[in-house]
Amino acid sequence: MLKILKKILQGIATAPCLDAALNILVKRLRKQITADAVSIYLIDPAHAEYVLVAADGLNKYATFNVRVGLECGLIGLIGRREEPIHVENAQQHPDFYHNPLIGEETFSAFLGVPIIQHRKLYGVIVIQQQDPHYFEEADEALLITLAAQLGSTIAAADDSNELFDLIQPKFYGKYKAEPKTMLTGLGCVPGIGIGIAVAVYPPADIDAVPRLYIENISHEIEALFAALHIVKADIQRLSKYIKSKIPEEEHALFEVYIRILERDNLGTEVSALIKEEHLSAQTALAAVIKQHISQFESLENDYLSERASDFRDLGCRVLAELQRSQKNQINYPKRTILIGDEITASILAEIPHGQLNGIVSAKGSYNSHVAIIARALGIPTVMGVRGIKIEDFNARKIIVDGSLGHVYLSPDRNLLADFEKLALEEQELNQSLLCLRDKPAETLDNHRILLQVNTGLALDTSLSMRVGADGVGLYRSEVPFISRDRFPSEEEQYIIYRQILKAFAPHDVTMRTLDVGGDKILSYFPVKEENPYLGWRGIRVTLDHPEIFLIQIRAMIRASQGLNNLKIMLPMVTILSEVTEASLLIDQAYNELAAEDKSIIKPKLGVMIEVPAAAYLAKELAKKVDFLSVGSNDLTQYLLAVDRNNARVANLYDSFHPALLFTLIKIVEGGHAAGVSVSICGEMAGSPLAAMLLLAMGFDALSMNPVSLPRIKWVIRNITLADARKILSETLEMQHPQEIRLHLQHALEVEGLGGLIRAGQ
Repeated sequence: MLKILKKILQGIATAPCLDAALNILVKRLRKQITADAVSIYLIDPAHAEYVLVAADGLNKYATFNVRVGLECGLIGLIGRREEPIHVENAQQHPDFYHNPLIGEETFSAFLGVPIIQHRKLYGVIVIQQQDPHYFEEADEALLITLAAQLGSTIAAADDSNELFDLIQPKFYGKYKAEPKTMLTGLGCVPGIGIGIAVAVYPPADIDAVPRLYIENISHEIEALFAALHIVKADIQRLSKYIKSKIPEEEHALFEVYIRILERDNLGTEVSALIKEEHLSAQTALAAVIKQHISQFESLENDYLSERASDFRDLGCRVLAELQRSQKNQINYPKRTILIGDEITASILAEIPHGQLNGIVSAKGSYNSHVAIIARALGIPTVMGVRGIKIEDFNARKIIVDGSLGHVYLSPDRNLLADFEKLALEEQELNQSLLCLRDKPAETLDNHRILLQVNTGLALDTSLSMRVGADGVGLYRSEVPFISRDRFPSEEEQYIIYRQILKAFAPHDVTMRTLDVGGDKILSYFPVKEENPYLGWRGIRVTLDHPEIFLIQIRAMIRASQGLNNLKIMLPMVTILSEVTEASLLIDQAYNELAAEDKSIIKPKLGVMIEVPAAAYLAKELAKKVDFLSVGSNDLTQYLLAVDRNNARVANLYDSFHPALLFTLIKIVEGGHAAGVSVSICGEMAGSPLAAMLLLAMGFDALSMNPVSLPRIKWVIRNITLADARKILSETLEMQHPQEIRLHLQHALEVEGLGGLIRAGQ
C-alpha cells in the first residue's frame, strides 16, 4: 500500500495544477488496484452540486458535464453520512442515481469515500468494478488514506481560488459567482498595510519556486547557461578532488552529472520550456527537475529510484546559482508588501529603508523571529496564511490587515478607499497617543500600573524610549545567542547587557536567562527531539549546563554595576527544586563577583509562570523569589494543549478562554499572598481588550511590544478600576471565548474607546 500511495502522491505533488493532479490520481489509482473505473466528485457550494471533475474508465465526455445534487444518489449519501459506502451491486441500491452520460451501466461493485479536511466536506472519490462483489479491505483502507491526503491538496486549492475556477459551470451562462479575494491567517502585528506584492521564496528549494512568466526570453536563457556552466565547473573540480578517495564505479557518477549539466542536455530541456511557455529560468528549471525526479522515483529498481535525490541536488545547485546571479534584479516598490511561503529575517534586511508596508507569510507564528522584528518595526503582518500561490500574488495590489489577520487581493476602488481611510485613522490615532509618553498609566480613580516592553533586539530600544516605557518586563537574552555561530563569551554578553541596562536606567530591566528549545534553536547546539515543546528547554538546559548559566549570570550582574536596575527571571520553571538549584548558582556567581568588588549589589530574582504546574505552585514559588511574571503565550499554549505555531489549530489558541482567565486570577492571588509583585508579558498584555481584565485581576505590570504600549496606556487612563472589575466579574460568568471577546468590545465602546477595538482582536 505504501508503494502505491507513494507513486500516486508523487504524481500529485509534481502536477502543475489541481486539474492535472486529479487526472493523474484517477489514472494511477485505477492502474494500481483492481478497479474498472475511478472518479472524483467535488462540491460546488454556489450551486449545491457535486461536479465530476476527474474520471478514468467512464465516458470521457462526462467530466465537468455531470453535476449531481447534494442529496442525490450514492454520492449524496456518502456526503450526508460523511463515511465510506461499500455496496456489492450499486444499481440495486435504493439511492442509486442513473445518469446516462456517465456510462456506468455495466458497473456493479461500488466503493466511495468522502474527502474531508478540517471538518469541511470537499467531495467524494469512487472506485467501481464490473463484477458484483465487495472490494477488499485493503482497497478501502487505501482509498480512505488517499482521500485524507487529497483533502489537504484540495483545501489549499480552495484557499488560493483554484478550486473555485475548476468547479464553475462551463456552460451555465446565467451563473456568475465572485472569486475569492480575501485570505485569512494569524494577525501578528496590528495595523493596515497597503502596497504592491513582491513574491519571495526560500533559496535553492526546487519545490518552492513559483510559476513566473517573463518577456525577455533571451535574457533568461543566457542566465540559465551561465548558471549551468558555473555548476558544471564546480562538479568537475569536486570530481578531481574526490577521484582518489572513492571506488571507480562510484566516481563514474560524477561523469554522468557533468554530462547532465551540458547545454545539450539539461540546458536544451529547460531552454525549450522557457521559449514555449515564456517561463522564467528558475520556473522552467524547477519544472524539468521535478519531472525527472518523479520519473526516477517511480522506477521499481531501488538503485535507479535513489538517483532522484542526486538529480534534485544538481537542480538545487543550478537554482542557487541562478538566484545568486539574479538577486540584484528585484525592484522593490515604494510601498512593498512581502509575500511568500516563509519570510526570513535576511529577506527583510534586503528591503530599502522605509519601503516595507506589510508582510504576508504562509508559515510562521506570533513568536517567530520575523514576527518579533516586524512588531519592533510596526509593520502590519499576517502569518499562517493558507493557499498562497506566489505566482498569483506577485505585482498585485494587496491590503494587509494585521489586526484581523486578513489579506485582500486586488481590492476594488471602494474596498481600497475604505482601508486607506482606516489606515489614516490609525495613523492619526498613533500620533495622538504620543502626547501620553510622559504621563503615567493611571486609571481615572488613581490606580497606577506599570507598562513595560518586551525586547531583545537593539532596534526595540529607541522605539521603547519614544513611547515612554516603564522599563523592560522581558529581555530575551537568547537573541544574542541565536544570532551567533557559537556561545557568546562573558565579555560579549556583558557589553550587550550593559547597553540595555544603561539605556533604560533608572527603570528596571528584567532579563530572562537563556531560554532555548522549542522553536528557538541554536545552530551550534542542536537538540533533536520528537516533541521539543515538552522537551529539553528553558531552565532545564541551563541547569544541566551550569557553566553556560554561570557565565551569563556573571555578565548580567557585572553589567548592572552602578545602575542596579537588573532583575533576573528564570524561564520554564515547573518545580520548586529548580528555583532552589538556580538560586544557589546565582549566589555562587554573586559571591565570586562581590569578593572582587564590594559595591556589586545582588539583583532581584523572579520566576516566569509558563506552564500549568507553575501556575498551581504560584504561591509556593513566590515564597522563594522576589517577583512572578506570567508568560501568557506559553501558558495559553500549555494550558489549552494547542501549539501556537500551528495554523491548523489557530482557532483553538485563544487568550480569552475561561480556563486561562481563572488561572491568571489564581496566579495573581498566589503571588500577592506571598507579598511579591506579579506581572504579565506576551501578546495578551498588549491587547486593549485584555488590558481591562488584567487591570481588574490585580497585575502590577503589563509588558508588551513597544508598538502596543500607547494604546494600552490610553485604555488604562480612560477607565476606572471599579469599572474594570465590573467588566471582569461579568466576563467570568461567560463560557465561550468569542462571547467574552464580543462583551469586551462592547465594553470598550461603552467606555468611549471604540477606536481601539480593531487593535484588540
